[in-house]
Amino acid sequence: MGWTGFLLRRFAGTAAVVLLLSVGVFLLLYLAPGSIQQTLLGTRPATAETIAAIQARYHLNDPVAVQYLRWFGDVLRGDLGTSIRTGMPVSDMLGQRLPLTLALVGYGTLLAALAGLPLGVLGALRRGRITDRLVVTAGVVGLSAPPFAVGLLLLVVFALWLGWFPVYGAGQGAVDQLWHLTLPAAALALGAVGLLVRFGRAALVRELEQDYVVFARARGLSGPLVLGYAMRNSLVPVLTAAGLVVTGMLAGTVLVEVTFALPGLGSLLVDSVTFKDVPVVQALALLLTLLIAGVNLLVDIGYSIIDPRVRLGRSAS
Repeated sequence: MGWTGFLLRRFAGTAAVVLLLSVGVFLLLYLAPGSIQQTLLGTRPATAETIAAIQARYHLNDPVAVQYLRWFGDVLRGDLGTSIRTGMPVSDMLGQRLPLTLALVGYGTLLAALAGLPLGVLGALRRGRITDRLVVTAGVVGLSAPPFAVGLLLLVVFALWLGWFPVYGAGQGAVDQLWHLTLPAAALALGAVGLLVRFGRAALVRELEQDYVVFARARGLSGPLVLGYAMRNSLVPVLTAAGLVVTGMLAGTVLVEVTFALPGLGSLLVDSVTFKDVPVVQALALLLTLLIAGVNLLVDIGYSIIDPRVRLGRSAS
């Protein structure tokens, strides 16, 4: 089977997880305070006619299982419902805001990788020295700092005091948008840097202590070549950290987007929860589930590329 069997197993597992979580997302409608009809009515007056119309529109008299299958079928066709607050199709609202959130997460991941991976290598090569202690301390500080608090600090120092970056908004055009997203991306990246430093340093230290490294050095191989072998073999835990970084950023964008007044999915989620716009909350929860499941699937595939033993179902230890 090889690659085909491996991919089929991973896709089947991801589909099962998404299907299970979709049930929980659908049940958000029933977990919201108040009656389902009042939740779907929002701020509109709850007359007998409107309640009857809502029941007919959403088939609320059908069994819950039938309602879920109908809702999930609509989702598969791209129909995510209508926003209670704006009256717009939810799919259009998500389509307008998704690119900004993905750009922010991608930018933050890039900054985290550019800083975290070299620092992890530096800490491993200087193990036990003052440089290593400084790198480890910086990683702990980064992991301990909430992204929204870091965002407020960056906003005050670099936007208000120094005036180097914009205070809020997403900007116009690619270059201007990149400039506007720099501080929010840095706020997301700080904690991710700490995670990459810890995973990368620990993995490389472990590999540098392996017998094959000692033998390679004894045979006279150059230091950079030996380091390259060790770094390649330490990629599996680093890839795990990268997956955690991306999924953590997807969750962290909620407060960061609010802090910097960015019109992305995070700010939309906050507004929708505030106004009890359940169809939008359901769609956002399902979208985040799909994104996180997709990231985890890519990480699994990355494992099998780095270490073929993973694809063959053997231990990668």
